[in-house]
Amino acid sequence: MVNVLMIEDDIELAQLLKSRLYKDEIEVTIAATPLEGLSLFQTKVFDLLVLDLSLPQMDGMEICRLIRQESPIPIIISSARSDIRDKMMGYSRGADDFLPKPYDPQELIFRIDAIMRRLHPTMNKKLSPFEVDEERHEITREGSPLRLTQAEYDIVSYMIQKDRFAISREELLMNIGSIKYESSLKSIDVIMGRIRQKIGDDPKNPRFIVSVRGVGYKFVNE
Repeated sequence: MVNVLMIEDDIELAQLLKSRLYKDEIEVTIAATPLEGLSLFQTKVFDLLVLDLSLPQMDGMEICRLIRQESPIPIIISSARSDIRDKMMGYSRGADDFLPKPYDPQELIFRIDAIMRRLHPTMNKKLSPFEVDEERHEITREGSPLRLTQAEYDIVSYMIQKDRFAISREELLMNIGSIKYESSLKSIDVIMGRIRQKIGDDPKNPRFIVSVRGVGYKFVNE
């Protein structure tokens, strides 16, 4: 589990990010004010800091400078202040990355993962619960084979190959031979419902097959 300190005064946003990052084994501790954040930093051990700039009490740039004086902890600035001068100042104060708001939480996850891989190149790769065995024409979850129809197998196999990338219904219809292109887009949703049931995914809070509004779906194989 990666432990992250997030200094962010938008509590609603911070809670949303905390909930989403936890699914990727990233534990977030939220500090709503700079003083609370600095206090937490002094008393607990964190792997990474996510820092807003426009904060009460103290500007985020000053927090970045103070923390960098004391620690080499990776710092990602997450701010709506995305002017080139703010970016330049952030990097000069010791930030490792700058993520302009608004952004998809998945992008923050990617950046955290990239920094952690750089710092810990020997870190064991997360084991993926789903594996595709093309020779046996079989997909397993944690070693147990799934009972899938041909269309379901083809869809899951295709989505696993494009792990985390959003896939439209049209793309699935065009690239999977066991689904006729003449089939309706709605039929894809029906098939996805069956697949979720067979792989043990909660339809109300899916972990593996995630709906992407206005696009389609993406498969998260971890």
